[in-house]
Order: sequence, then C-alpha cells, then structure tokens
Amino acid sequence: QVQLMQSGGGSAQSGGSLRLSCAASGSDFSDYAMGWYRQALGKQRELVARISYSGEAAHYSDSVRERFTISRDNRANKVYLQMENLKPEDTGVYFCNRGLSPNAYYYSPSQNWGQGTQVTVSS
Repeated sequence: QVQLMQSGGGSAQSGGSLRLSCAASGSDFSDYAMGWYRQALGKQRELVARISYSGEAAHYSDSVRERFTISRDNRANKVYLQMENLKPEDTGVYFCNRGLSPNAYYYSPSQNWGQGTQVTVSS
C-alpha cells in the first residue's frame, strides 16, 4: 500500500499563489500517473489536474486551466500543484491520488489518497 503525504496549502488572498506537494512511498512512483483533486464544502470531490507517469502529459479541468500547473519529480517521488491567480472558488480540501494501474495510458483514480490539505482563498 503506497503512502501519500501531502504538504503545503494554507490561506491566500484572491490573486495569490500557493503550492501543494505530495510525497509517495515506495520505489515505483514513476510507474503511475498522479492526480490532484479538490473538494469544496458540501460538494463532490473533483479532479482538477492529472499528469502522466512520465510527466510528459498534463491535463486540467476548465476551472483551473492556465492558473494551476501540475508537475512531478520522479527521482524525489513527488508530485506538485502550483496554484496561481487563486480565486475564492478554489477554496477546498485538496487531495493527491495515485493512478490505478502502472504504465497506464489513461489515468484512473485508485484508493490511494493523500491525507488532504486545506486551501482557503479570501476575496
């Protein structure tokens, strides 16, 4: 069972920036795509960004495209979410997730989740 440990996040003003990190245990991190999700209060968890296992391909939800950047460092077993030009609607708990299958062309979520990190954006 992989362990995903998140750090970063916190509070920011509208227009500000925050960075989230997710560190994975084990030696096979580079075999799996990764995703970042967020869950606003009273809403379902939604996928905001995902990155291929190699890091060559990244995809974003419409709500964060051109403001958020997902990246990974396979040597350090970490995935990041850089959040720029934050808006109050970005407020929520953010979770990293490891993909379901190794070396998969398409990302599907697994049951391996980080512990969650609160992001609060004030106007």
